[in-house]
Amino acid sequence: MIDVSVVNVTKAFQLNKNVLDGLSFEVNSGEKIGILGKNGAGKTTLFKIITGELECDEGDVSIAQGKRVGLISQIPEYPERYTVEQVLRCAFDRQAEIALQMRRLEERMDSGDADDAELKKYGELSALFEHLEGYDTDYRISKVCSGLEISDTMRERLFSSLSGGEKTRINLARLLLENTDILLLDEPTNHLDISGVEWLEEYLGAFKGTVLTVSHDRYFLDRVVTRIVEIDSGKAHTHSGNYTEYIRFKTQLELEQRRKYEKEQAKIKQLQFTAERMHGWGLQNEKLMKRSQAIEKRIERLSTVQRPAKERQLRARFSTAEFKADELLVMEGVRKGFREKPLFEDVNLLVKGSERIGVIGDNGAGKTTLLKMIMGQERPDAGRIHLGPAVKTAYLPQQVSFPNPGLSLVDTVIRALDCTAQTARNRLGSFEFRGEDAFKCVYELSGGEKSRLALCILMDADVNLLILDEPTNHLDVPSRNWIEEAVEDYEGALIFVSHDRYFIRNFADRIWVVENGKVRDIDGGYDQYRLMRQAEEHTSRGREQQYARSRQVKPQKQKNARDLMKELKASMLAVEKSISAAERDIAQTDAMIQQYSSDYEKLSELFDVRQKRQAELDTLMAEWEELGGRMEEAESGK
Repeated sequence: MIDVSVVNVTKAFQLNKNVLDGLSFEVNSGEKIGILGKNGAGKTTLFKIITGELECDEGDVSIAQGKRVGLISQIPEYPERYTVEQVLRCAFDRQAEIALQMRRLEERMDSGDADDAELKKYGELSALFEHLEGYDTDYRISKVCSGLEISDTMRERLFSSLSGGEKTRINLARLLLENTDILLLDEPTNHLDISGVEWLEEYLGAFKGTVLTVSHDRYFLDRVVTRIVEIDSGKAHTHSGNYTEYIRFKTQLELEQRRKYEKEQAKIKQLQFTAERMHGWGLQNEKLMKRSQAIEKRIERLSTVQRPAKERQLRARFSTAEFKADELLVMEGVRKGFREKPLFEDVNLLVKGSERIGVIGDNGAGKTTLLKMIMGQERPDAGRIHLGPAVKTAYLPQQVSFPNPGLSLVDTVIRALDCTAQTARNRLGSFEFRGEDAFKCVYELSGGEKSRLALCILMDADVNLLILDEPTNHLDVPSRNWIEEAVEDYEGALIFVSHDRYFIRNFADRIWVVENGKVRDIDGGYDQYRLMRQAEEHTSRGREQQYARSRQVKPQKQKNARDLMKELKASMLAVEKSISAAERDIAQTDAMIQQYSSDYEKLSELFDVRQKRQAELDTLMAEWEELGGRMEEAESGK
């Protein structure tokens, strides 16, 4: 079944300049699609057309009948005094309305005024309320809030008081709670830390609906999507598989096209040489002239392979100062906190040579503060931080700012580097600021462009300690690839904060984890860190289960055998009754499935109900078996 159909969609915001130019693709029900393209390629425009916020100039977009579409970047207006909790509960407006109707009917039933039609209506509403998981509302809100790190304190705050990033996170939670059929995710990982992104990946992996996501997070795309749609020159190019598989396919395709083009050009060059010679000889020979003209027509027919488009790349690279000292950075007994609340304490770290260290941790853990202390922009409350005497640092902050945003890019570079206008123009050109772009004012730049300008200035310095705070934020995939190439060539020491796991995995050979008021030093890359964390979680779960079992068993040992046997028998009897009731419910559901075998929508609902009831029966059977085992133990212990 096709959930989304996009056919020959064209959209322009300027005359004769189409952002989308005959864009066409289809999305099947349950597919997870990654939408790729450079900044400005039209990805967000496409999403707005799908939701109906924008109209296309030509073409057609259709959504499967009855399917609900939700877009993360759209933040609805709420009453001014709405708290975050009230916004989240908007996801259950339908369930709340059904609950209200049920309460009204219950009042009539309690007073004895309800007739048969109302009793039937109550049964239907009750079944629908259960199908919509109305009884699990609080549990579902807590589960999503825990995964997206929405604290109880934040749930009490006014929604209007939140930052843009926090509102986006709350809106994502609301859409997930709504069980929207078709999710449109526009950079969903931008305001989440690594643990939040990993939770979202697991959620989307189990999500039965359809997902279209615009993301520059390549690791996220690898783990979530099953097909890529790339928007290039206003048209869609699709390929099955995740991001890595698509890049492998695209690279191979470009290589084959280049080989064909070069082979064809070599043949054309040979034919052109022959045609030119025959043309010269044919001035006095009509036969040779005709042969020359025939070869020229053959050349025209032969020119079929389009020249592969070569993307312009940023060519500048980090300079590296010569550095011979063993101890580059020393941190001893460092403590830092704000308003008597410690971020971390007793931090002891040593950095040598050309190590590459990734700093990770939840939002608010203190990662940026740690970098600022290394740079001397913040002072520790206790302990000392010492840089080697030959260390030359360069720092790219998370929020890039310039002292004079009213200056042009050229003047900004001239002032920063004390260079000529031509040198500034050349340097800006190597960072993709060409032509009139070089004369823009700094305040006109996007966040990604400001980061690029900062790097343009930063990379001129001879540094041996490079410190980057979220270097790939706001950058599209080609720009992220360039940053990685630049870092790959850099030979000095590197300390960086990042939520981009693709970047961390490629460059960190050591991990600092800022958590629980400490900085854990892990010798190894991101994969080593994940294995260590999985082992710790497995051990923790084992301890929790062992503790839970001990809590269950200890009170029983204090009871005499006769009382224990009575209690177990009563429990088994209650479970057996529940099993019988569950089996009857399943049998009734099976009968209804037969009855509505030709009604697709009703059948889909019934299958969901049956699956839930079967899960309940499985749980009851497991509980019954456990009780039986405990009865055997009790009897043998008499």
